[in-house]
Amino acid sequence: MTPALTTELDQIPHADPRALGGPSDRWERLPGPVQRLADLGADAADDDEERLQRRVLNLTAALMAAFTPIWTITYLALGLELPAAIPFVYMCATVVFIVVHARTGSYRAFRFNALLMMLVFPFVLQWSLGGFADSSLVAMWALTAPLGAMFFAGPRFAMPWFAGFVILAVASVLLDSTFADSAPEMPEPARIVFFGLNLLAVSATVFLVLQYFVRDRERERARSERLLLNVLPASIAGRLKRSGDVIADAHPEATVLFADLVGFTPLAGTTPPDELVLMLDDVFSAWDELADAHGLEKIKTIGDAYMVVGGVPQPLPDHAAAVAEMALQMGPALAACSPPGTDLRARIGIDTGAVVAGVIGRSKFSFDLWGDTVNTASRMEASGEPGRVHVTERVRAGLGERYRFVARGEIPIKGKGAMRTYFLEAAAPRL
Repeated sequence: MTPALTTELDQIPHADPRALGGPSDRWERLPGPVQRLADLGADAADDDEERLQRRVLNLTAALMAAFTPIWTITYLALGLELPAAIPFVYMCATVVFIVVHARTGSYRAFRFNALLMMLVFPFVLQWSLGGFADSSLVAMWALTAPLGAMFFAGPRFAMPWFAGFVILAVASVLLDSTFADSAPEMPEPARIVFFGLNLLAVSATVFLVLQYFVRDRERERARSERLLLNVLPASIAGRLKRSGDVIADAHPEATVLFADLVGFTPLAGTTPPDELVLMLDDVFSAWDELADAHGLEKIKTIGDAYMVVGGVPQPLPDHAAAVAEMALQMGPALAACSPPGTDLRARIGIDTGAVVAGVIGRSKFSFDLWGDTVNTASRMEASGEPGRVHVTERVRAGLGERYRFVARGEIPIKGKGAMRTYFLEAAAPRL
């Protein structure tokens, strides 16, 4: 099968999702009970981001509920019954909402109730203690509501929650003297300790949230970079990120190789799909390694066809010899990957000369080549023989006496007329 030169790249070459990493991989490292708690109310339809948000909300709500008995017991020990009741009610309500969420899977309702309690309860506790100073600024905990909303649903969803925080904060400032008049007695050392605890705890929460966002952004940037480099050469990917302009470069010297698997179509009709794809992946992965070893650039695969170039996008000294070396090694690599009893062979064509290289597409990028050299290399493959490397006279002249050739004479080539071509046999023995 001869590749259609203008066909858009239809396969990201051998991108291993496990190597890219993802949210699920990180959660699998947690202890079993923590994983089960995080997965309460899980929905199979959730994507990775939604699943991560649900898990973090479950664990955050459970963690905050787990710490509230400390505040309840402390306030009771100080004789502050009403302030002690507020974190206790918060704990009980959180447990109820977690259970309902686990049974119904109603994530949005759970998210709303959890954020509402995170916003309101710290202010109510502050009012019961007598205002900003007497409560040791416990209302700082309400800042976790808009931060949580930003994480769990995005910046736009967080704006109303931040507005609610501002309104409650302003109301607390205006009514602070009123609350202070009815403030319960609290020892000065306890007030100072609570100031420190509230300041440190909220600061740590904000720091950890920001740290998570930065690290997650870096992870996503690294994943995107790896995905992009699976599609485009590194230098082209860099240019594409820096500018949205059309990328098109003329290369006066390059060597293009096309390869096709002869015998693949009959094999595809008798081989289970998973085995067939794995075999094809093994073959193309082995050829990818050869391309990397010789400093060549894989352009694309279409079905069972393979295209590679030397000297593009970066100049490569003696690119014709590098492509020739790869071509001679592709047959043995194919044999090593072929299932026993199969007769798969590669039909290979090569030409050298000027090409134009560039990026096409907007939603799916493709780095491709155009020009007479590309067309001629494709014709060499189509008019070649299984298990042999068919080259033009330009390739023969460029490689000189370093390789052994078998002259094929002048043969008709579709769209080109009569051409003198050769079969590349092997590297010439060194004297």
